[in-house]
Amino acid sequence: QVQLVESGGGLVQHGGSLRLSCAASGRTSYMYVMAWFRQTPGKERRFVAVISSSGGTTLYEDSVKGRFTISRDDVKNTVYLQMNSLKPEDTAVYYCAASRLWTIIPAQYDYWGQGTQVTVSS
Repeated sequence: QVQLVESGGGLVQHGGSLRLSCAASGRTSYMYVMAWFRQTPGKERRFVAVISSSGGTTLYEDSVKGRFTISRDDVKNTVYLQMNSLKPEDTAVYYCAASRLWTIIPAQYDYWGQGTQVTVSS
């Protein structure tokens, strides 16, 4: 069992930065592929970024490439999403998730956090 708790969301101006954190509990949390997804009202949850269990491989959704960076610190059992050059269209609830699979499909993730709101003002 893995429990995930996100933090770090908030209100930021266009062009600003935020760093989201996802604290994982559970002795085997380091074994999981970790990802960030985001969701806006009335829309499906969408992939943002994913990092392998080793931390050696990452993948990003095209619109965030070069602006967002996913990383993990398995000593602290925490995954991060550094978000720079934020745009109003990045406004969403951001969720972290854990999977035993290398995947960007939300349905294939086993554990989810409660989400954290990110709002980017224009």
